Parts: sequence; C-alpha cells; structure tokens
Amino acid sequence: MTKLTLTNHAQNSTTVLENEFIDCHMAQANGEYVKVYLLLLRHLNRPEGALSVSEMADILDCTEKDVRRALRYWKKQDLVDYCEQTEDDTVKESVSDVHPAPALFAESKTTDTPSNIQQYRRREERKELKELLFVAEQYLGKTLSSTDIDTITYFYDTLHMSVELIEYLIEYCVENGHKSMHYIKKVALSWDERKIKTVAEAKAGTILYNKNCYSVLNAYGIKGRAPAASEIAYIKRWNEEYCFALDIILEACNRTMNTIHQPNFEYTDTILKNWFEKKVRRLQDIESLDADFQKEKERKKKPSAKPAAGTSSNKFNNFTGRSYDMDSLERRLVQQ
Repeated sequence: MTKLTLTNHAQNSTTVLENEFIDCHMAQANGEYVKVYLLLLRHLNRPEGALSVSEMADILDCTEKDVRRALRYWKKQDLVDYCEQTEDDTVKESVSDVHPAPALFAESKTTDTPSNIQQYRRREERKELKELLFVAEQYLGKTLSSTDIDTITYFYDTLHMSVELIEYLIEYCVENGHKSMHYIKKVALSWDERKIKTVAEAKAGTILYNKNCYSVLNAYGIKGRAPAASEIAYIKRWNEEYCFALDIILEACNRTMNTIHQPNFEYTDTILKNWFEKKVRRLQDIESLDADFQKEKERKKKPSAKPAAGTSSNKFNNFTGRSYDMDSLERRLVQQ
C-alpha cells in the first residue's frame, strides 16, 4: 500500500506537499482541517520543537477546539499521530506508517476489487457532500462555518439522509424564514423521528403540517397571515405531543371562541391537555365527557328549601310583630 511520509528535503524556506495528499485527501477535508495539516507540515522539523495547540490556534486565528478537531480528523485518516502533554499543551506529531487511500483516477490501472469499489463509492459520496455544502451556502447566503459543515455532515453520515433530502430540508427552512443551523437541525431530527427518508415523504408531511396550521388560524377567524413562532409551537405540541387529529384540535378552537370570544392558544391548550389526560382520541370521547360532566353538574345542585306554612320568606318580616288597641288610641286623641 502507498505510504505518505511528511519529510522536507528541500531548502528551509520551502515546504513540500506530496501529490498523494492533494489527490486523495485534500478535496474531502474541511478547509480548516487542511490549514492545520499544512501548518504541521511547515513546522515539522523546526529546531525549537513541535507547535502547541495554543500556538497553532493563534497562528490560524481559530479556537483550540478547532485545532483539536482537525488533529482528530487527520488521525482518523492515518496521516498524523499525535499525543498531548498536559503540562504545556504541546502537540508532538509522528508521521510514520501513514496509509492513505490509493488514487482511483485511472480505471485502466485499477482492478475492480471489493476494496477499490468501496473506496470509489466513498469518494463519490464525499463528492456529493462537497456539492451539497456549496448548495447550502447559496441557500443560506453565507460561507459555512466549521460547525455548519459538521452539522450537515451529521445529517449525511449519522441520520443517513440523502443529499436530495438535505437540500430540500435547507430549502424548506429558508423559505419559512429560518436560516439558523440550530433550527435546521431541529427540523432534521423531527423528520428522522417520523422516519422521513425521501423528499416526497418530507413534502407530504409539510403539506399536512401547513394545512393544520392554517386550519387552526381559520377556526380562530385569523386571515391573511402566517402563524407566529409561538403559535406554531402550540400546534406542534397538539399534533406531536398530544397526537390529536385535526378535528379534535378544531373542536377545542371552536370551544375557545364560544367561551371567551377571542383567539387564545393558551386557553385552547388547556382544553386539549385536559382531553389528553382523559385519554380522548375521537370526537365521541368528547361527547361522553360532556355527558358525564352534565350529570355531575346536576347531581351537585341542591334543591331549594321551602318556607314553613304560615311564614313569609320576605326578609322584611324578620321581626317581632306588635298588636295595638285602636279604640284606646282613639280616646286618647279626643282627650287631647
């Protein structure tokens, strides 16, 4: 197998980079990782010793975390071996026994062994990913940071999303006004939980989701605008956490309007949370709850107490009555 050894047989003012690195490794790597590799090569044989992580971070104007991430990447590629000394954070690189992948450009010189086919597929996958990163930059309108690249790579390598699906994911989020990679990742994880693996499945899911959002707004009498972020959060909870069908959600919205006569997502959420706790799954379940509630309400009503015979319930009669001798009173008046 071809071996790549970092050596410098030229003048001290010249750094030699072998074509093997350019052909088989550079195109696949993050640009920041390439910078770290070139800096290591540049200072490989310096008399004062190896560069420290902090020195490399200062030279490249990046964080020490970025440098360590690059070193781990090249170690996985078997191009650099290093160890860290905790005392002064020095990185010592050893570049013996390096095994880069063989070049795969001349098909006439390469046999289709299983190893070569696998390496070719891996190279094609990296090429697809590189093109995807370029497309992502166009959608987001910025140069991708190393964190952005790692996140998109996570979609590709860990979530096993196709290039087409990742491209649609970014397009969908940007069209809805979200360019934050943190938000895009949340949507990607949501799709992964719902087992969405194709663009067609994603479109079907977003159409249904948008239908639910605008149906709720219509039930509230809200026209001519998209749902706000806080409103979307409520609708998402009703759909995904409570797992309610649209007809149940709309019933809660209608009851909100009939009770308080204005749109109120928090009030509707209280209704739906109560139904969720009572295991409501169909409209018939709601009708049963209403019937039980009415029975309980009637049971708690107390019959009104009837006044005793011969007594009046008028509160003004609540005093001791007096009797007068009208003849005696009349005589007294005449005598006066």
